[in-house]
Amino acid sequence: MGIAIMIGMAALLIWLKLSGNHRTPPKSRVDVNKFKIDVMTNNVKLMLSEITSSNLYDLGLSEEEFIRRKNKRFELKTALKTCSYGDLNAKTYVKAFIYDLLQHSYGLNETNIEQVMPFDNREQLTIQDQFEIMLHIYKKKHQFDALSVFLEKHDLVKPKWLIENGETESYVVTSQEIEKIYRSVHRHLTFEDKMNIIVQRIYQNYKGFSVIDDIRDMNIDGVSGGVSGIPSSFSTQTTEFEMYTKQMNHKIPQTHDSVWLFYKGKSVHLAFLSFGSEMELKRVCQNIYKYNAPGQLSESNGFKINEMKDGSRVVVVRPRFAESWAFFVRKFDIPNATLEQLVKDEGAELIISLVKYLVKGCRITAITGAQGSGKTTFLMAMITYISAKYNIRVQEVAFELHLRKIYKERNILSFRETDTISGQDGLDVQKKTDGTVNILGEVATDPVAAWMVQMAQVASLFTLFTHHAKTFKDLVFSLRNSLLKTGMFNNETLAEQQVISVINFDIHLKRDFDGKRYVERITECVPIDQDAPYPMEFKQEAALPEKLDHFMVTMTEYFKRSTDRQQFQSRNIIEFEDGKYVTKHPISERSKREMRELMSLADAEAFQAFVGEHWGEHDAS
Repeated sequence: MGIAIMIGMAALLIWLKLSGNHRTPPKSRVDVNKFKIDVMTNNVKLMLSEITSSNLYDLGLSEEEFIRRKNKRFELKTALKTCSYGDLNAKTYVKAFIYDLLQHSYGLNETNIEQVMPFDNREQLTIQDQFEIMLHIYKKKHQFDALSVFLEKHDLVKPKWLIENGETESYVVTSQEIEKIYRSVHRHLTFEDKMNIIVQRIYQNYKGFSVIDDIRDMNIDGVSGGVSGIPSSFSTQTTEFEMYTKQMNHKIPQTHDSVWLFYKGKSVHLAFLSFGSEMELKRVCQNIYKYNAPGQLSESNGFKINEMKDGSRVVVVRPRFAESWAFFVRKFDIPNATLEQLVKDEGAELIISLVKYLVKGCRITAITGAQGSGKTTFLMAMITYISAKYNIRVQEVAFELHLRKIYKERNILSFRETDTISGQDGLDVQKKTDGTVNILGEVATDPVAAWMVQMAQVASLFTLFTHHAKTFKDLVFSLRNSLLKTGMFNNETLAEQQVISVINFDIHLKRDFDGKRYVERITECVPIDQDAPYPMEFKQEAALPEKLDHFMVTMTEYFKRSTDRQQFQSRNIIEFEDGKYVTKHPISERSKREMRELMSLADAEAFQAFVGEHWGEHDAS
């Protein structure tokens, strides 16, 4: 019996040993998973955390080595904190550190790198892989113009027909287009290239902004996410969502599948990119606005407007204020902020010269237009013609103009609204900072609009500002209504008189259906003389009937002036017609006289010659 038991136990041990040989050892399973992107990202996080939090005193280092490591760790901690603020130098530093960790500590080499991303097997690459490989190739040659060159070379920014609730055109880049381009692109990738692509993927999943991380750095107008697709709140309504999905024959795009590019005035849907999950989109939204600690984004405060370290403007919204998490990044092309770069159609010299003389002549000028028409960039370009002798003060909702990056030697100081300091308080402070020229990045609220009118009257030599008005009348009426709403006036006529007394010119920008930007018109505000005497013939009549008749004429004129009498005339000086700029009405004598008085002698003579050449006027100086 004992012998039988011993034989049985021996057989069991042999069976267990043999069956174990067919299983993958735990170590092998770890090795396979080790080179997955998400596993590598987590391991990189752990290694960086260990480096930045380890106790250097326990290492027994010499004083020199201790100081060196302490400084290096401080640099790394600072870079990890600021790289998500739009700081490209910090981002480069962190990526270089990750590169070094992967190569020397993690053991990534030319043999196992294919396990991370199958660079040599096109069929196994995802659409995101293919796009990021091509973007890396273009970045090596074109730097921050890589995306622009890629889009233009392959003619991707063109309208395509969409069949959704009726046929319509939209700018969209599809997965099929990316696959087709990838097959045709010559892609000889070195080990260094492959490492950089993997490092970028790990960085954007860890500290960056997911799939838009590299896109955000490009020279584009902007990028946004979370603005299309089915919100998660809709998918929770099970019955409606199931009914909707049954009607669709293709994959239903979710909110996190939404990546949109703002490029040369066009909104382009990058339909081949996705954040992967709503949690990832939420992570990007919660990190992208954090520069300079603007406060917490919460349900009670459902939006934040801020700038990033590179000057980009960022707006973030969240539920319940918005139906989904979403962000909007707007970039301003500071190096190209010149009128010669912005105005290129036939007759562009007309616009450029007139704008130059309006600034030199210290005219209070509004730059109007719809969102995305280029108002902020145009305003940047106008500053170059302001005399360097004049101190400039700027008031904005969020820092966008960044004039000191362009005009480093000038006396310029910018202010912005905060949670505790209103735009009106900021403008009040400006009056005490020896400013000569006041610039308002955007007249967006009634108090700021009302204060702008006051400031233009007494607080500065002249003012430049932007506004969203569609026509010149809309601009005047909007500012007039702001004066009424703030309680500064209770009479429409008097409020309107105040507005037209300070607004001299309006430069209206337009963006057409294809994204083309141009100056639609430059309009002068010409006040109509309201000081003409009332008819007083009734005083000369002796008989009562005739006296009453003439008195009624006087009263009719009074009521006409008090009610619907037009107080100003809008004159288009230059218009955009049939693809070119053409002259229209001449500048009023009053404006020409006042402009010459504020110009230098040389500028005044050049302005007079300009007016005479294009409007055929030779007025005496």
